[in-house]
Amino acid sequence: MQKYLRLVRFKNLLIIAATMVLVRYMLIQTILSGYGLDLQMPLWYFVALVLATTLIAAGGYVINDYFDTKADLINHPETVVVGKQVTRRGAIAFHLVLTILGVFLGTMVSFRIGRPVFSLLFFLTAGVLWFYSTIYKRQLFVGNLVVAFLTAMVPLIPLIFEFPMLGTFSDIIFIYQLNMKVIIYWVGGYAFFAFMLTLSREIIKDIEDFEGDNSLGRNTIPVHYGVKISKLITAAILALTLFALIVAFSAYLLKLSPKPFDYVSLIYFVTLIIVPIFVLLFSVLLATSKSDYHRASLLCKIIMLLGLFYTIIFRFIVNS
Repeated sequence: MQKYLRLVRFKNLLIIAATMVLVRYMLIQTILSGYGLDLQMPLWYFVALVLATTLIAAGGYVINDYFDTKADLINHPETVVVGKQVTRRGAIAFHLVLTILGVFLGTMVSFRIGRPVFSLLFFLTAGVLWFYSTIYKRQLFVGNLVVAFLTAMVPLIPLIFEFPMLGTFSDIIFIYQLNMKVIIYWVGGYAFFAFMLTLSREIIKDIEDFEGDNSLGRNTIPVHYGVKISKLITAAILALTLFALIVAFSAYLLKLSPKPFDYVSLIYFVTLIIVPIFVLLFSVLLATSKSDYHRASLLCKIIMLLGLFYTIIFRFIVNS
Protein backbone atom coordinates (compact mmCIF):
# COMPACT_ATOMS: atom_id res chain seq x y z
CA MET A 1 0.00 0.00 0.00
CA GLN A 2 2.79 2.42 0.90
CA LYS A 3 4.32 2.18 -2.57
CA TYR A 4 1.03 3.21 -4.15
CA LEU A 5 0.63 6.13 -1.73
CA ARG A 6 4.11 7.31 -2.72
CA LEU A 7 3.26 6.87 -6.37
CA VAL A 8 0.17 9.09 -6.20
CA ARG A 9 1.87 11.72 -3.94
CA PHE A 10 -0.70 11.17 -1.18
CA LYS A 11 0.38 14.28 0.75
CA ASN A 12 -0.16 16.44 -2.35
CA LEU A 13 -3.61 14.90 -2.82
CA LEU A 14 -4.48 15.86 0.75
CA ILE A 15 -3.43 19.44 -0.01
CA ILE A 16 -5.64 19.47 -3.13
CA ALA A 17 -8.62 18.20 -1.13
CA ALA A 18 -7.92 20.64 1.72
CA THR A 19 -7.73 23.53 -0.75
CA MET A 20 -11.16 22.73 -2.16
CA VAL A 21 -12.71 22.27 1.30
CA LEU A 22 -11.23 25.47 2.72
CA VAL A 23 -12.16 27.56 -0.33
CA ARG A 24 -15.74 26.27 -0.19
CA TYR A 25 -16.36 26.54 3.55
CA MET A 26 -13.95 29.27 4.68
CA LEU A 27 -14.28 31.66 1.73
CA ILE A 28 -17.41 31.02 -0.34
CA GLN A 29 -19.72 30.04 2.52
CA THR A 30 -18.41 32.83 4.76
CA ILE A 31 -19.08 35.51 2.15
CA LEU A 32 -22.51 34.06 1.30
CA SER A 33 -23.49 33.93 4.97
CA GLY A 34 -22.60 37.62 5.23
CA TYR A 35 -25.38 38.22 2.69
CA GLY A 36 -27.78 35.91 4.53
CA LEU A 37 -27.33 33.18 1.89
CA ASP A 38 -25.83 29.69 2.03
CA LEU A 39 -24.20 27.05 -0.14
CA GLN A 40 -26.61 25.25 -2.47
CA MET A 41 -24.64 22.34 -3.88
CA PRO A 42 -25.44 19.21 -1.81
CA LEU A 43 -22.61 17.86 0.32
CA TRP A 44 -22.34 14.55 -1.50
CA TYR A 45 -21.99 16.40 -4.84
CA PHE A 46 -19.08 18.30 -3.37
CA VAL A 47 -17.50 15.13 -1.94
CA ALA A 48 -17.74 13.54 -5.39
CA LEU A 49 -16.21 16.69 -6.90
CA VAL A 50 -13.24 16.54 -4.51
CA LEU A 51 -12.78 12.83 -5.23
CA ALA A 52 -12.93 13.46 -8.97
CA THR A 53 -10.26 16.15 -8.76
CA THR A 54 -7.92 14.17 -6.51
CA LEU A 55 -8.32 10.95 -8.51
CA ILE A 56 -7.45 12.68 -11.79
CA ALA A 57 -4.50 14.39 -10.09
CA ALA A 58 -3.37 11.01 -8.71
CA GLY A 59 -3.58 9.52 -12.18
CA GLY A 60 -1.48 12.42 -13.44
CA TYR A 61 1.23 11.74 -10.86
CA VAL A 62 1.33 8.06 -11.82
CA ILE A 63 1.66 8.67 -15.55
CA ASN A 64 4.25 11.37 -14.94
CA ASP A 65 6.38 8.93 -12.95
CA TYR A 66 5.90 6.32 -15.67
CA PHE A 67 7.37 8.54 -18.39
CA ASP A 68 9.87 10.22 -16.05
CA THR A 69 11.66 7.12 -14.78
CA LYS A 70 14.95 7.71 -16.62
CA ALA A 71 15.31 11.29 -15.40
CA ASP A 72 14.27 10.36 -11.86
CA LEU A 73 16.93 7.63 -11.74
CA ILE A 74 19.49 10.41 -12.24
CA ASN A 75 17.88 13.23 -10.23
CA HIS A 76 16.11 11.35 -7.41
CA PRO A 77 17.01 7.65 -7.54
CA GLU A 78 15.83 7.06 -3.98
CA THR A 79 12.26 8.11 -4.83
CA VAL A 80 11.74 5.97 -7.96
CA VAL A 81 8.75 3.62 -7.62
CA VAL A 82 7.84 2.66 -11.21
CA GLY A 83 10.01 -0.20 -12.40
CA LYS A 84 11.26 -0.92 -8.88
CA GLN A 85 8.30 -1.38 -6.54
CA VAL A 86 5.50 -1.20 -9.13
CA THR A 87 5.78 -2.71 -12.60
CA ARG A 88 5.42 -0.41 -15.58
CA ARG A 89 2.35 -2.32 -16.75
CA GLY A 90 0.87 -2.05 -13.26
CA ALA A 91 1.51 1.70 -13.23
CA ILE A 92 -0.35 2.17 -16.53
CA ALA A 93 -3.30 0.11 -15.26
CA PHE A 94 -3.35 2.09 -12.00
CA HIS A 95 -3.31 5.36 -13.96
CA LEU A 96 -6.25 4.27 -16.10
CA VAL A 97 -8.35 3.18 -13.12
CA LEU A 98 -7.74 6.45 -11.24
CA THR A 99 -8.38 8.64 -14.29
CA ILE A 100 -11.52 6.82 -15.43
CA LEU A 101 -13.02 6.96 -11.93
CA GLY A 102 -12.16 10.64 -11.64
CA VAL A 103 -13.67 11.55 -15.00
CA PHE A 104 -16.80 9.49 -14.21
CA LEU A 105 -17.38 11.23 -10.89
CA GLY A 106 -16.74 14.66 -12.37
CA THR A 107 -19.13 13.99 -15.25
CA MET A 108 -21.80 12.72 -12.86
CA VAL A 109 -21.63 15.90 -10.75
CA SER A 110 -21.71 18.07 -13.89
CA PHE A 111 -24.94 16.42 -15.06
CA ARG A 112 -26.44 16.52 -11.55
CA ILE A 113 -26.06 20.30 -11.28
CA GLY A 114 -27.47 20.77 -14.77
CA ARG A 115 -24.20 21.81 -16.43
CA PRO A 116 -23.10 18.79 -18.52
CA VAL A 117 -20.61 20.99 -20.36
CA PHE A 118 -18.58 21.16 -17.15
CA SER A 119 -17.69 17.48 -17.67
CA LEU A 120 -15.31 18.64 -20.40
CA LEU A 121 -13.16 20.10 -17.63
CA PHE A 122 -12.33 16.61 -16.37
CA PHE A 123 -11.80 15.07 -19.80
CA LEU A 124 -9.53 17.94 -20.81
CA THR A 125 -7.58 17.85 -17.53
CA ALA A 126 -6.94 14.12 -17.87
CA GLY A 127 -5.78 14.64 -21.46
CA VAL A 128 -3.56 17.59 -20.55
CA LEU A 129 -1.90 15.56 -17.78
CA TRP A 130 -1.13 12.76 -20.25
CA PHE A 131 0.33 15.14 -22.82
CA TYR A 132 2.21 17.00 -20.09
CA SER A 133 4.02 13.78 -19.17
CA THR A 134 4.71 12.79 -22.78
CA ILE A 135 5.26 16.11 -24.58
CA TYR A 136 4.67 19.37 -22.69
CA LYS A 137 7.16 18.68 -19.90
CA ARG A 138 9.97 18.63 -22.45
CA GLN A 139 8.96 21.90 -24.10
CA LEU A 140 10.32 25.28 -23.09
CA PHE A 141 7.96 27.08 -20.66
CA VAL A 142 4.95 24.95 -21.70
CA GLY A 143 5.29 22.30 -19.00
CA ASN A 144 5.77 24.88 -16.24
CA LEU A 145 2.75 26.88 -17.37
CA VAL A 146 0.56 23.76 -17.62
CA VAL A 147 1.32 22.70 -14.03
CA ALA A 148 0.81 26.25 -12.74
CA PHE A 149 -2.52 26.56 -14.58
CA LEU A 150 -3.84 23.22 -13.32
CA THR A 151 -2.83 24.14 -9.77
CA ALA A 152 -4.66 27.47 -10.10
CA MET A 153 -7.79 25.60 -11.20
CA VAL A 154 -8.04 23.72 -7.89
CA PRO A 155 -9.41 26.67 -5.83
CA LEU A 156 -11.59 27.73 -8.78
CA ILE A 157 -13.42 24.40 -9.12
CA PRO A 158 -15.61 24.79 -5.98
CA LEU A 159 -16.68 28.23 -7.22
CA ILE A 160 -17.31 27.09 -10.79
CA PHE A 161 -19.63 24.30 -9.62
CA GLU A 162 -21.34 26.32 -6.87
CA PHE A 163 -22.23 29.39 -8.92
CA PRO A 164 -24.86 27.79 -11.21
CA MET A 165 -26.77 26.56 -8.15
CA LEU A 166 -26.87 30.05 -6.61
CA GLY A 167 -29.46 30.91 -9.27
CA THR A 168 -32.13 30.13 -6.67
CA PHE A 169 -31.09 33.37 -4.97
CA SER A 170 -31.17 35.47 -8.16
CA ASP A 171 -34.16 37.55 -7.03
CA ILE A 172 -32.59 38.29 -3.63
CA ILE A 173 -29.26 39.17 -5.24
CA PHE A 174 -31.00 41.52 -7.69
CA ILE A 175 -33.35 43.17 -5.20
CA TYR A 176 -30.67 43.84 -2.59
CA GLN A 177 -27.92 44.48 -5.16
CA LEU A 178 -25.58 42.00 -3.47
CA ASN A 179 -22.01 42.24 -4.69
CA MET A 180 -21.21 38.64 -5.64
CA LYS A 181 -17.98 39.81 -7.25
CA VAL A 182 -16.41 39.70 -3.78
CA ILE A 183 -16.41 35.89 -3.99
CA ILE A 184 -14.73 36.02 -7.39
CA TYR A 185 -12.21 38.52 -6.00
CA TRP A 186 -11.16 36.22 -3.17
CA VAL A 187 -11.18 32.89 -5.01
CA GLY A 188 -9.56 34.45 -8.07
CA GLY A 189 -6.87 35.93 -5.81
CA TYR A 190 -6.10 32.50 -4.43
CA ALA A 191 -5.96 31.07 -7.95
CA PHE A 192 -3.48 33.78 -8.98
CA PHE A 193 -1.42 33.19 -5.84
CA ALA A 194 -1.33 29.44 -6.60
CA PHE A 195 -0.41 30.04 -10.25
CA MET A 196 2.51 32.37 -9.57
CA LEU A 197 4.04 30.39 -6.71
CA THR A 198 3.62 27.09 -8.55
CA LEU A 199 5.29 28.57 -11.62
CA SER A 200 8.19 29.72 -9.45
CA ARG A 201 8.43 26.33 -7.75
CA GLU A 202 8.42 24.45 -11.05
CA ILE A 203 11.38 26.48 -12.32
CA ILE A 204 13.21 25.94 -9.02
CA LYS A 205 12.61 22.19 -9.33
CA ASP A 206 13.89 22.30 -12.93
CA ILE A 207 17.09 23.96 -11.72
CA GLU A 208 17.41 21.26 -9.06
CA ASP A 209 16.93 18.57 -11.75
CA PHE A 210 19.25 20.26 -14.24
CA GLU A 211 21.69 17.34 -14.41
CA GLY A 212 19.13 14.70 -15.38
CA ASP A 213 17.17 16.95 -17.74
CA ASN A 214 20.34 18.07 -19.52
CA SER A 215 21.59 14.52 -19.99
CA LEU A 216 18.25 13.49 -21.53
CA GLY A 217 18.09 16.55 -23.81
CA ARG A 218 15.02 18.13 -22.24
CA ASN A 219 14.40 21.73 -23.21
CA THR A 220 13.65 23.11 -19.73
CA ILE A 221 14.27 26.75 -18.81
CA PRO A 222 17.58 26.03 -16.97
CA VAL A 223 18.82 23.81 -19.82
CA HIS A 224 17.87 26.38 -22.48
CA TYR A 225 18.86 29.63 -20.76
CA GLY A 226 21.24 28.44 -18.06
CA VAL A 227 20.92 28.39 -14.28
CA LYS A 228 21.72 32.09 -13.73
CA ILE A 229 19.01 33.34 -16.09
CA SER A 230 16.55 30.82 -14.62
CA LYS A 231 17.22 32.19 -11.15
CA LEU A 232 16.56 35.73 -12.39
CA ILE A 233 13.31 34.62 -14.07
CA THR A 234 12.18 32.99 -10.82
CA ALA A 235 13.11 36.07 -8.81
CA ALA A 236 11.15 38.27 -11.23
CA ILE A 237 8.05 36.06 -10.90
CA LEU A 238 8.33 36.17 -7.10
CA ALA A 239 8.78 39.96 -7.15
CA LEU A 240 5.67 40.33 -9.34
CA THR A 241 3.78 38.02 -6.98
CA LEU A 242 4.80 40.17 -4.02
CA PHE A 243 3.69 43.36 -5.74
CA ALA A 244 0.32 41.90 -6.77
CA LEU A 245 -0.34 40.46 -3.32
CA ILE A 246 0.50 43.73 -1.59
CA VAL A 247 -1.82 45.66 -3.91
CA ALA A 248 -4.66 43.14 -3.55
CA PHE A 249 -4.35 42.83 0.21
CA SER A 250 -4.09 46.60 0.64
CA ALA A 251 -7.39 46.91 -1.22
CA TYR A 252 -8.92 44.40 1.21
CA LEU A 253 -7.59 46.14 4.31
CA LEU A 254 -8.68 49.59 3.15
CA LYS A 255 -12.04 48.80 1.52
CA LEU A 256 -13.37 45.30 2.18
CA SER A 257 -12.15 44.23 5.61
CA PRO A 258 -14.51 44.31 8.60
CA LYS A 259 -14.21 47.38 10.80
CA PRO A 260 -12.36 48.21 13.03
CA PHE A 261 -9.05 47.85 11.22
CA ASP A 262 -8.04 44.22 10.69
CA TYR A 263 -4.71 44.01 12.48
CA VAL A 264 -4.82 40.20 12.68
CA SER A 265 -4.83 39.86 8.89
CA LEU A 266 -2.14 42.50 8.54
CA ILE A 267 0.18 40.71 10.98
CA TYR A 268 -0.51 37.31 9.42
CA PHE A 269 0.01 38.62 5.90
CA VAL A 270 3.29 40.42 6.65
CA THR A 271 4.92 37.80 8.89
CA LEU A 272 3.74 34.59 7.20
CA ILE A 273 3.38 35.60 3.55
CA ILE A 274 5.37 38.72 2.64
CA VAL A 275 8.51 38.02 4.68
CA PRO A 276 8.73 34.34 3.63
CA ILE A 277 8.41 35.30 -0.05
CA PHE A 278 11.26 37.80 0.40
CA VAL A 279 13.31 35.04 2.03
CA LEU A 280 12.43 32.67 -0.83
CA LEU A 281 13.44 35.26 -3.43
CA PHE A 282 16.88 35.76 -1.95
CA SER A 283 17.25 32.03 -1.24
CA VAL A 284 16.85 31.35 -4.96
CA LEU A 285 19.30 34.07 -5.97
CA LEU A 286 21.92 32.84 -3.48
CA ALA A 287 21.40 29.11 -4.05
CA THR A 288 24.42 27.17 -5.32
CA SER A 289 23.66 23.47 -4.71
CA LYS A 290 20.87 20.96 -5.25
CA SER A 291 20.13 21.00 -1.52
CA ASP A 292 19.73 24.80 -1.65
CA TYR A 293 17.18 24.52 -4.47
CA HIS A 294 15.41 21.68 -2.68
CA ARG A 295 15.01 23.85 0.44
CA ALA A 296 13.77 26.74 -1.70
CA SER A 297 11.21 24.45 -3.33
CA LEU A 298 10.05 23.27 0.10
CA LEU A 299 9.78 26.87 1.36
CA CYS A 300 7.67 27.76 -1.67
CA LYS A 301 5.28 24.93 -0.82
CA ILE A 302 5.09 26.04 2.81
CA ILE A 303 4.23 29.59 1.73
CA MET A 304 1.39 28.24 -0.39
CA LEU A 305 0.07 26.30 2.60
CA LEU A 306 0.32 29.38 4.83
CA GLY A 307 -1.66 31.35 2.26
CA LEU A 308 -4.28 28.60 2.22
CA PHE A 309 -4.54 28.54 6.03
CA TYR A 310 -5.39 32.25 6.00
CA THR A 311 -8.89 31.23 4.85
CA ILE A 312 -9.50 30.00 8.42
CA ILE A 313 -8.41 33.39 9.80
CA PHE A 314 -10.67 35.09 7.27
CA ARG A 315 -13.74 33.15 8.43
CA PHE A 316 -12.96 33.83 12.09
CA ILE A 317 -12.55 37.58 11.47
CA VAL A 318 -15.73 37.92 9.43
CA ASN A 319 -17.84 35.89 11.85
CA SER A 320 -16.52 37.74 14.89
